[in-house]
Amino acid sequence: MKLTTMTQVTIDGVMQGNGAASDDRRNGFERGGWALGKGDDETRTFITETYQRAEAFLFGRRTYELFAGSWGSIGQMRAHPIGVALNEAPKYVASTTLTAPRWDNTTMLRGDLTAAISELKAKPGGDLQVHGSGALTRWLLENDLVDEMTLIVIPVILGQGTRLFPETGPDLALDLVESRVDSKGVTIQVHRPRYARA
Repeated sequence: MKLTTMTQVTIDGVMQGNGAASDDRRNGFERGGWALGKGDDETRTFITETYQRAEAFLFGRRTYELFAGSWGSIGQMRAHPIGVALNEAPKYVASTTLTAPRWDNTTMLRGDLTAAISELKAKPGGDLQVHGSGALTRWLLENDLVDEMTLIVIPVILGQGTRLFPETGPDLALDLVESRVDSKGVTIQVHRPRYARA
C-alpha cells in the first residue's frame, strides 16, 4: 500500500482545530473551526474521493478518538460517503495510551511502529491514508515512511495553534505532483517526499 497523508492547514501552517470550534482547545487555542465552509464543490469532491479510494486508514490517538466520536457514531455522518469509507475500511491506530478502541474494524499498533507500518505498506492494495494526526504525520515524515502528502491550504492566518511542521526538525525536499486553487482560494498541493537529506 502507498502511505499518503492529507492535512488541512492555514497559511501560517496551523492544523489545530480545523473542525468544530470546540474540537481542540489544547494550550488555550480559541480559534477553532477555521476550515468549516471553506473550499468549493470541487475541493469537497476531491476530499471525498480521496477518502473513498483508501484501502485502510492510519490514525494517531487524538484524531482517531475525534473521528470515532463523529464519523464512527453520528448517523448522518456515518451515512456520508466519507463516513461510509471510514466505517468500511480497516483502521489502524498508533498509540501507546489507547487501550480499548471503540470503533469497529480497528487494530492497535504496538511495539516497533516502524516495522508495523512498513509491514502494512508492504501489503498489496491502494492507499494507507493518514488524515489529520499531526504528531503521527511528523513522525512518519521523520522516519521516511510517507509516500505522498496532500496539503489543503485554507487562506487564513491564525497566529496561534499547533503547526503541522515544528520550528525545528529535519529538512526534507518535496516534489510537487499536483497543485490547484479552487474558486474560494483554497489550494490543494500534492507532494512526494524525496528523503535525500543534506
